Amino acid sequence: MSALTVYEKPTCTTCRKLAALLEERGIDFERVNYHVDPLPEEKIRDLVRKTGCGAADLLRRREPAYREHVEGRDLSDDELIALMAEYPPLLQRPVVERGDRAVLARPVERVLELL
Repeated sequence: MSALTVYEKPTCTTCRKLAALLEERGIDFERVNYHVDPLPEEKIRDLVRKTGCGAADLLRRREPAYREHVEGRDLSDDELIALMAEYPPLLQRPVVERGDRAVLARPVERVLELL
């Protein structure tokens, strides 16, 4: 079984619920706090591809950076990914990656799709 990587913000309630669910089930996972170690564009592009969604599906719309840089603009996936790399709070969380698949774990039970 390939490793599970959780891209999170440790203070996020949903991220904490996800960690509790995984720990409860005895599942090892690696945590990446992308607010401390921002993800490069290539990694975000890879995660978007692995979810099978568009970049817009991984945007946090309640962030000030969304209103400043995204709202009301018609942006391509590449432009959105560049903005997520520049402004990490724009990336929705938690995103969970395993091998060639990834899910946005909202609700947290979506992680079970990868197990």
